[in-house]
Amino acid sequence: MQKQRFVLQLFPILSGFFIMGFCDLVGISVTYAKLQFNWSETQAGFLPSLVFLWFFIVSVPVAVKMEAFGRKKMVLLALFFTLLATLIPIIWFNEIACYITFILLGIGNTILQVALNPLLTNVVSQKQLTSYITLGQFIKAISSFTGPIIVGFFSLHYGSWEKSFYVYTAITLLSFVWLLNTQIKESVPEKKSAGFSATLGLLSDKTILLSFIGILCIVGVDVGMNTLTPKLLMERAGLAKEAATYGASWYFAARTIGTVCGVFLLSKFSKSKYFKINMLLVIFSLAALFFATGQASVLLLVCVIAFCSSSIFAVIYTLAIVSKPQMTNEISGLLITGVAGGAIVPPLMGIAADINGSQQGAIVVILLCATYLLYCAYKLKVHSA
Repeated sequence: MQKQRFVLQLFPILSGFFIMGFCDLVGISVTYAKLQFNWSETQAGFLPSLVFLWFFIVSVPVAVKMEAFGRKKMVLLALFFTLLATLIPIIWFNEIACYITFILLGIGNTILQVALNPLLTNVVSQKQLTSYITLGQFIKAISSFTGPIIVGFFSLHYGSWEKSFYVYTAITLLSFVWLLNTQIKESVPEKKSAGFSATLGLLSDKTILLSFIGILCIVGVDVGMNTLTPKLLMERAGLAKEAATYGASWYFAARTIGTVCGVFLLSKFSKSKYFKINMLLVIFSLAALFFATGQASVLLLVCVIAFCSSSIFAVIYTLAIVSKPQMTNEISGLLITGVAGGAIVPPLMGIAADINGSQQGAIVVILLCATYLLYCAYKLKVHSA
């Protein structure tokens, strides 16, 4: 009976991780919207900012108010914003509607990422937390992997990539109703949540500061590679738009496999050793990407980067949470603010690509993020976990 209750509570939460993967739609959407609205690389680079900017603005206020509002209610609010976002392209779609869609998607996704992991702690034990966060990232990766396939299908067969939002509306509505009708007993906090300034004050802790910048960089790498892969395939392999966008699915497939392997590897190796080895491989692959030509070599290096970086978010998040478990909500909000890296890195990539006249400039920006992550891997101590 207890196991059955655990499963009934766990599954609707895990469905939230699938919805979380919707933010990765912006990567594939950049390619389609750029051609549809005749944007430059710099203009297209700002579309992800409309999604990820809200992680910088909304994360900490959501974390501060979460105990009073309730974790489950906060997740439901996130799903409501996501539902609105997916409905807009069905009803009305032009350049302005595109902006509004991704703004609402960003707000919903921000609230979801802040609230979902803390809600998960009400169902699973602290000992199981890393494994279940990694499982959540695996489910998110499946969502991200299927995104380019769904969008490409609707573009190819219906001549309208935005019609793919019919699918996302149905999935979001199902998840909302499922969680709404699931009873989850939330833990009563021993203390009131820290205020806004006190939450920001956590950055004075070395582990939290390193982790915050680490989250910013790993999300920057992820979103950057998501947007870069189709462009590289068009530039280096001469692929058409629809064919090139499936390159993002290769990236997310490798990331999905990486999260599965990460669950096993993290049970065998220390988080610190796993972090170091994987970031060294990412840096090596990014350096090789400067010289890669042809579809096979580009996809191989992209898949290595995806595989090796797939579980780094979960590692950094867990190291930070375990360092101060009594401040889970506040740390979660602060770290999710770092997801704003997805708003910062793509515009820098676009500017660098326009200056350089090729995607070489974009690779440099991602490589700088990966270099910091390697530094972070050596500075975050094992005893912090």
